[in-house]
Amino acid sequence: MKRYDNIILEQDNDLAVITINRPNKLNALNRETIQELHDAFEKADADPSIKVIIITGSGEKAFVAGADISEFANFSVKEGKKLAAKGQELLFDFIENLSTPVIAAINGFALGGGLELAMACHFRVASDNAKMGLPEVSLGVIPGYGGTQRLPSLVGKGRAMEMIMTAGMIDANQALAYGLVNHVTSQDELSSLCEKIASKISRNSSVAISAAIRAINANFEDGINGFEVEIHEFGTCFGTKDFVEGTTAFLEKRKADFPGK
Repeated sequence: MKRYDNIILEQDNDLAVITINRPNKLNALNRETIQELHDAFEKADADPSIKVIIITGSGEKAFVAGADISEFANFSVKEGKKLAAKGQELLFDFIENLSTPVIAAINGFALGGGLELAMACHFRVASDNAKMGLPEVSLGVIPGYGGTQRLPSLVGKGRAMEMIMTAGMIDANQALAYGLVNHVTSQDELSSLCEKIASKISRNSSVAISAAIRAINANFEDGINGFEVEIHEFGTCFGTKDFVEGTTAFLEKRKADFPGK
């Protein structure tokens, strides 16, 4: 397996776990880490044996405490635009549209680019010590990795406006009440809960799940009719081996063994 400097990629049967491993920097995202994350997600997504990916941070303090500000403090307008565009394409949009489901296990601070990374995942589970926020306006800038777009779609426009304008943090229970995370658990049980959810997902058709991701995401794209995408994806499922196996297993009253094709 490829060696990375800033992350750890592990596989346990049909589950891949990506850990951002910069504990001394509270797992802050720099350009090298973003590139390594892209490579790891691409590798995991291309492996048909992997059904679910979990992403988390090393240590007990932070998922990702933000972007590495020292890298872009002296950027020009042109460089700033390029930074946001490249980051969104390489990692954040890439994860959102990945065909393999991605669960963010938020094990501490998820701030700025860290919260944007968690929001790009298909859903989020947090430990009870987690704190989340987009503090960019306190630095004279705005979220640039999709935060102004994904946060309102998850928590509503008013709450997103307040979170971004105040640059404040919310705790895990507030995030749960907002709908920003799906579950809150203790730090000790975070991994096992995410693995339990991943296990439930992996029993189902990976082909159908990929189709569902495309259909759900279509609703949030300008100029795209999500209902039409759903109809197309629904119909396409009928031509898959997973559909044949799923319906046959149901009629034969047995557990489906999906080939993933």
